[in-house]
Amino acid sequence: MKNIGFIGASGMMGHGMARNIQAKGFSLSVSVNRNRDAVADLAALGATVVDSPAGLGSCDAVLICVTGSPQVEAVMTGPNGLLSAAKRGLIIIDTSTSEPESTAKLAALCAAAGVVYVDAPLGRSPVQAEEGKLNTMVGATAEVFAQIQPVLATYCENIFHVGGPGAGHIVKLLNNFVAQAICTATAEAFTVGAKAGVDPAELVKVVSAGPVNNGLFQAMAKTLGGDFEGLKFELDNARKDLRYYTHLAEMVNVPSFVGEAVHQSLATASNLGFGGEYVPSLVKAQEKLTGIKFTL
Repeated sequence: MKNIGFIGASGMMGHGMARNIQAKGFSLSVSVNRNRDAVADLAALGATVVDSPAGLGSCDAVLICVTGSPQVEAVMTGPNGLLSAAKRGLIIIDTSTSEPESTAKLAALCAAAGVVYVDAPLGRSPVQAEEGKLNTMVGATAEVFAQIQPVLATYCENIFHVGGPGAGHIVKLLNNFVAQAICTATAEAFTVGAKAGVDPAELVKVVSAGPVNNGLFQAMAKTLGGDFEGLKFELDNARKDLRYYTHLAEMVNVPSFVGEAVHQSLATASNLGFGGEYVPSLVKAQEKLTGIKFTL
């Protein structure tokens, strides 16, 4: 497990991950079909740059870090996709937040080609990616997990083997549902309080001193002072993740009243023009909906 390929090294998360893999002794190859400037530093340090995912088929393992299932499927099965030239025994590690139904389909395609597919989505932000301190939730057999753990350790502080193939993406969606529920509830609470004549900053004081307090709440609290970058996660990506979550709940026949409400809150904010901003802009959407201004 020495030759590592990477798809998505030009992205905000992928760049830091690829840099840490390279810095910690692995031979790195990256697939870039545009924006080569974003990986120029990796190339300068010896990374091989190829034009398509197929060019990584001879690696020992290939990591994929893209937006979601459609993009993962494209780089794996599309023209010049990874599976078109994958050697037998290749391990593909999908670090994207993907839909479990797609994960199962891709795992079956890989097995038929003698390739191993692992789901290992990420937690934390691009800052931690650069620092090599991400979290990951891994779905793999115990044998495969042991093989890839040294690679994961190059960019992760916490590595959780959460179950067999597919479990990683399921746990990631559960995690993101809880996270976005907190963010959505906080934005709504601030707005109701402001509309009722209470300064939301007083709520922040109370929550900060009690068991409800957490990092996500504090990131949302920064919006009161005009800081909407406390949680650097694009709102439209969060909306996509909640759609995957509600689909998962439907697939296993579990009612998802809260999940659907959170998804619709994100969809509303996106339709109001905040999809390209970070999740804390849920507060801006509430202000726009209600006509009340309570942030700087």
